[in-house]
Amino acid sequence: MHYTSQQNDWLVQPNTQPATVQETDNQLILGNGLIQRTFVTAPNFATVDYTNQITETSFLRGIKPEAILTIDGEVYEVGGLKEQPDYAYLDDEWIADLTSDENAFQFREWTTGKPEIRYPWKKRRTTTSSPYPPEGVTLAVAFSPPPSIDSLQVCVHYELYQGIPVLSKWISIQNEGQKQIELDTLSCEILAVNEQEKHRLHVESDYAFSRMETTQWGPDEEYLTQVDYRYQMPLLMTSHYPLGPGVLLQPGETFTSFRTFEILHDSDERERKGLARRKMFRTVAPQVTENPILMHVRSAEPEAVRLAIDQCADVGFEMVIMTFGSGYNIESEDPEYIATMKELADYAHNKGIQLGGYTLMCASRGVGEEFNCIDPETGKPGSRFGQSACLASSWGDGYSKRVLNFMDATGMDIIETDGPYHGDVCASTKHKHHNGLEDSQLRQWEACVNFYHECRKRGIYINSPDRYYLNGSNKCGMGYRETNFSLPRERQILIARQNIYDGTYEKTPSMGWMFVPLVEYHGGGQAATFEPLCEHLDDYESHLAQNFGSGVIACYRGPRLFDTEETRVVVKKWVDFFKKYREILESDIIHLRRPDGRSIDCILHVNPQISPCALAMLYNPTQKELESILKLSLYYTGLNETANIREKEGKPKQYKIDRNYNVEIPITMEAKSVSYLVIE
Repeated sequence: MHYTSQQNDWLVQPNTQPATVQETDNQLILGNGLIQRTFVTAPNFATVDYTNQITETSFLRGIKPEAILTIDGEVYEVGGLKEQPDYAYLDDEWIADLTSDENAFQFREWTTGKPEIRYPWKKRRTTTSSPYPPEGVTLAVAFSPPPSIDSLQVCVHYELYQGIPVLSKWISIQNEGQKQIELDTLSCEILAVNEQEKHRLHVESDYAFSRMETTQWGPDEEYLTQVDYRYQMPLLMTSHYPLGPGVLLQPGETFTSFRTFEILHDSDERERKGLARRKMFRTVAPQVTENPILMHVRSAEPEAVRLAIDQCADVGFEMVIMTFGSGYNIESEDPEYIATMKELADYAHNKGIQLGGYTLMCASRGVGEEFNCIDPETGKPGSRFGQSACLASSWGDGYSKRVLNFMDATGMDIIETDGPYHGDVCASTKHKHHNGLEDSQLRQWEACVNFYHECRKRGIYINSPDRYYLNGSNKCGMGYRETNFSLPRERQILIARQNIYDGTYEKTPSMGWMFVPLVEYHGGGQAATFEPLCEHLDDYESHLAQNFGSGVIACYRGPRLFDTEETRVVVKKWVDFFKKYREILESDIIHLRRPDGRSIDCILHVNPQISPCALAMLYNPTQKELESILKLSLYYTGLNETANIREKEGKPKQYKIDRNYNVEIPITMEAKSVSYLVIE
């Protein structure tokens, strides 16, 4: 589905209509011209419509509570209306006759505001113009409790952003009584979605990573006219804690939930859905646009690090990471070691290079029985990765303090955390920051997030193996399986390009890393590695070309980036190419043909707000010359009549754009070659 005009397509031209809250009769309308959520305030507060304004379709077929919580073993609904005659659809005429559950939390008042900063962010490495916090509006809805728990106040928060069809939602709960209460479970969002729009609703949260998932699609027991004989159609979306939260809320304390982010898609097309998701991340988590060119030096010995810094400065790399197995000790409290690392950081900074390194945070790591995660099934130390330290123990406090003190003292710029919190549970009842099993996931997640926020406050770049984008991290794997980099070079190169192609459907190029094993990595011998670099220069260049050509920065792991002048020239050639076209190469990718090793594959970078507005990367992985007619889809470039296109740095030729926004270009590519087209 495309718009009648590129000029009113929010994915082509910036949508400047503000996000607002409007009051009409007993309704509140939260909208931004792209999506609109409508609430009634009597007889209780409830969502009665949730519409994509582009397609003019509602996602809802029924009214559900705004949240559901379990307090001291008793289940309570927050808002919502009862006695809807049928849950196949919602007739506006029914709403006036619906009733409020007297045992539910009741609407009290609403207020509006502006989005606030969720975590600090220093703009050190990006040219993005995205405002932070993003422009938009917030709606906070306060509820009074039922008589049985009259000391508890609940507030439901909604945040709608300008220019994107995205809404976020979270819950805060305050104990205003004189005794503690236990928040056993919490569902932050419940939506009865209709059959057609289910696949156009994308939901994720800042509490989802690794095997953790807060979004659940399940059956709706109130939908009695569905076609499924056993009423099992998965049309009820619930965003909830997988475990707990199990929080003991003391008098005067306030608990704030994770945030649920919702995209109302206007299309079933995979590319368009991906573009929407990528724009959401650029808007609500703009630190993901940071994309420094980095090297992984395999030794933290000062001489080895200085060599890496010198070579990076020579060819235009921007960051050196002392990688896993390098001997780098970010937890050291030894003044002599800290002084040595500070000297290295100062040396790097004088060369225009940022420096930092790796830390094994808590996964696959035992730190003593007193602080290890306890397996609830065995009652003994154990976790998903064999053994993990519990971040919600006092050891976690010490770890965070040691690392941050080290970063402050040395002035380093990057931290690469391995195995941060990945959803482990802990059945210990003796750890400092969690009471037992039920709150162990939450409290470990909070410890990890708080640590990341402290890093963000310091302007520290964060590589993480899990999806912490919505809480401040910069990168995780674009598509990464360690053993693939033990394959013969030719196979790992093509598979890596497939990983880039697939991963950039949901990630911007800057959100994912790739990997280049300059030295042996998990086996594979000489067939898998690139040293001596000058002897495998064609394969080395293939990695450089596809990584820089896609805008996806790789971790080049080894002792050096070049070993001869010829190698240095090749590395610098692709760094220079990337820097010349950096703005367009870090822009969105349109996926034209997936790599399969049989013919030419192609991706197209697009950005209608800059010039050039597009750049196509072409790869011929075969052993023969190939000729083809390349069809370029230029809709998302903003061009609609003609396009000036040149191959590499040659002279441009004008092409007429057809009614489907395509141009056809005859191309010839030599065997095992790379080329690019610049579109203006």
